[in-house]
Amino acid sequence: MVRRLSVVDPERCVGCQMCMFACTRRFSLGGFGRSTILVKSVGGVERGFVVVVCRACDEPAPCVRVCPTDALVSREGKGVKLVRDKCIGCGKCVEACPIGAVFWDEESGKPAICVYCGYCADYCEYGVIKLEEV
Repeated sequence: MVRRLSVVDPERCVGCQMCMFACTRRFSLGGFGRSTILVKSVGGVERGFVVVVCRACDEPAPCVRVCPTDALVSREGKGVKLVRDKCIGCGKCVEACPIGAVFWDEESGKPAICVYCGYCADYCEYGVIKLEEV
């Protein structure tokens, strides 16, 4: 079954960033370094937060279209996956994403792409994000 993350209620986000911690924790690491989800403030608690995560664009996704080595390929249904061996680290995919949801892994010099595992959603106590089947 094809799944993707959805931001179902951004108004409920309190900016705790537990989703970002959870995402990085997939790699048995602490912090935010390898997170493929971003929570950013648009003015603090009074004005709220924005959750940036891959929305699994319709095919072909902008990041897929600009990849010169076909390292980003469309997933069955929606979304993309990275074929790491083909990636040359040009960063065009990061620039092409219209919502800034292709992140950069400084350690590997390659993009960090959401794998739609839902780990972040499991840690969101406020019901802001949810893994859904498409």
